[in-house]
Amino acid sequence: MPASLRELRQRRASVSNIKKITKAMELIAASRIIKARQRALSAAPYARELTRAVSAVATFSNTDHPLTTESENPRRAAMLLITADRGQAGAYSTNAIREGESLTRLLTDEGREVVPYLTGRKAAAYYGFRRREVAQQWTGFSDAPQYAEAREIADTLISAFLTPYEEGGVDEIHVVYTRFVSMVTQRPEVIRMLPLEVVEGTEAPPAEELLPLYEFEPNAETVLDELLPLYVASRIQYCLLQSAASELASRQRAMKAATDNAEELIEKLTRDANQARQAGITQEISEIVGGAGALADATAEAD
Repeated sequence: MPASLRELRQRRASVSNIKKITKAMELIAASRIIKARQRALSAAPYARELTRAVSAVATFSNTDHPLTTESENPRRAAMLLITADRGQAGAYSTNAIREGESLTRLLTDEGREVVPYLTGRKAAAYYGFRRREVAQQWTGFSDAPQYAEAREIADTLISAFLTPYEEGGVDEIHVVYTRFVSMVTQRPEVIRMLPLEVVEGTEAPPAEELLPLYEFEPNAETVLDELLPLYVASRIQYCLLQSAASELASRQRAMKAATDNAEELIEKLTRDANQARQAGITQEISEIVGGAGALADATAEAD
């Protein structure tokens, strides 16, 4: 066989193996995204009721709580950047990192020092390669986050927020995550977590629905001390769950595109291999015919 034909068949076999891998990853992501969306939906009622409770306390009380007090001169801001632990997810992590870079430039232009907090190995690798300092990072749970991880992140951020600026504390906390819109659309977004802004997203009640009336026992300040950490943790968990669903959807779409490209490449290599095989057969037939003709001429001359 011609060497080119062997090379084409070897390339086709390699692409076929890659296609099997990408197809398997596509099916795995498709099966996991259903659970990820269900977890995000199941967390919505708790987040909705907690949002309403915090809204009621903040609306019907005159208590000045540290987590709701706006700094007169904010000088340092924390940024929680949520990315993936693994690759093969298209531009999912890249878009989140790009949004984080835009937020960093915006806060820097406003005179704030940005302190990064990272989740996901992609963000850690990005900052590590550029030798940027980070306050803390968490990895290993990007596609299936649990409440324990969200509460740990929330406690760390709240502790940094309650620490005075002179001791290394922050005046604001922003979260960069990816919102799951649909299977084909995942949008990176930024929310300011602290000082507290009651963010009413898709899980919030309708605008015309009245807030429930609560009696604060023993007092509103104690209620806020208990509710606000839970609220921050639930918001971070919601962001993590949204990002997890976005990561899996992006990975499924990327692996499907890779599988389709592999199928097209296999078809092209098959056509090239057939053409090379036909060219080799044609050349062999020509050589046989030419050799037979030369042998016949030599026999005729000998006679």
